[in-house]
Amino acid sequence: MALSGKHMFGSIEDTRVTFVEKGVNANRRDFLKKLLEYNGFEVLIEEEKRKTEDDPQLYTVAVTDMVFNPTIWVFQRKLETFDGHKVTQDYWNQETEDTKPQYWNNGRN
Repeated sequence: MALSGKHMFGSIEDTRVTFVEKGVNANRRDFLKKLLEYNGFEVLIEEEKRKTEDDPQLYTVAVTDMVFNPTIWVFQRKLETFDGHKVTQDYWNQETEDTKPQYWNNGRN
């Protein structure tokens, strides 16, 4: 699920949450959980129901902070990576591990 700008909220069990992403695999779940906890958020994970046993297990990732919006926090550079850089959109989407804060590429690697 890409950054959408939409603030999605609801409940996991009896706790009000802001949904970060829904329908993610275990790798994405673990990445988001570690990154958000590193940035001081309480993260809740919920297993989504599978239609059949053959379907992959997917998860919903949420935080207990009701004003958290992933899009705003990424583009306002409020989240930090584990090495102290700012989280970019590509880093958030796990498209790169490069933590340089530029959003552009001038043709250089």
